[in-house]
Amino acid sequence: MRYRTLGPSGLLVSELCLGTMTFGGSDGMWGQIGQLRQDEADTLVKAALDAGINFIDTANVYAGGESERILGQAIRNLGIARDDVVIATKVLGPMGDGPNARGASRAHIIAQAKASLQRLQMDHIDLYQIHGFDPVTPITETLEALDTLVRQGHVRYIGLSNWAAWQIVKALGITEARKLAPILSLQAYYTLAGRDLEREIVPMLQAEGLGLMVWSPLAGGFLSGKYSEGSTTNAGRRASFDFPPVDLQRGDAAIAVMREIASSKGCSVAQVALAWLLHQPVLTSVIVGAKRIEQLQDNIRSTEVTLSAEDLAALHAVTQLPAEYPGWMLERQSQYRAPFAAKRG
Repeated sequence: MRYRTLGPSGLLVSELCLGTMTFGGSDGMWGQIGQLRQDEADTLVKAALDAGINFIDTANVYAGGESERILGQAIRNLGIARDDVVIATKVLGPMGDGPNARGASRAHIIAQAKASLQRLQMDHIDLYQIHGFDPVTPITETLEALDTLVRQGHVRYIGLSNWAAWQIVKALGITEARKLAPILSLQAYYTLAGRDLEREIVPMLQAEGLGLMVWSPLAGGFLSGKYSEGSTTNAGRRASFDFPPVDLQRGDAAIAVMREIASSKGCSVAQVALAWLLHQPVLTSVIVGAKRIEQLQDNIRSTEVTLSAEDLAALHAVTQLPAEYPGWMLERQSQYRAPFAAKRG
């Protein structure tokens, strides 16, 4: 297992992060994603830690807080020292019926940070992330609330999730101008079946030096290879919860190339999908979740898969994004200065 710094910090996290969305679900959406009970979660957490994973991600909204509770108890059951794991959680979604029991207001953020700490049975959260953009709350209010939690010692680092590039850059400007706790990372969707992040967000992350955590790296199971010919009717999560959206025609073409690479390397299609992400320079950590220990172990072995330049080129060709403005114009006009770019020291 390799480790990378989380954005502009000295915090080292494993290149695979254990996702806990499958912990604790019962009815509705969370039950469709996963219904792991405590003993099953303990087994997955132990397998992850034994493989060198030191990074675990959850959220207050997962199974209505049950995922956090199970994770915290698993850490205790396994006798894991608190400083040996980096725990990330998130806040935004509804945690009650009232209008203020959701969002990124100061009131909701601080109340939910305390509730998360109680469920996790911990005295601090390593990485506290805003789970999405709140169109009602001013960004300044959100960032100042996070800064308060950092100064109080309840939170060590802060991150964002599912924000647009312009929103992130605006937040970065506010934190710098007001000398607030810095934003370290973005958690976002990025896969061979969905490379939209490359239009605006990837260049922004690289320019600003932020870390990237990828959620749903197998596109909700689509890139596991068990779905074929545009079908999502097979057994698996997408059969009952078809998310995130996938262009099935392009996705099937990608899987065909992935099968060839997997066959040549003696690995699974899922491992190729994960290995591709691990080869991307912008990547900090890939969040992998599982319902069964075999799934997790298969995902972990992706760290042993090396893709050649030819493999990467083939995957790029079959999944590259169609040209879109202003990208194609920026590329065209940048050629005016291209001869001088290499000389810039």
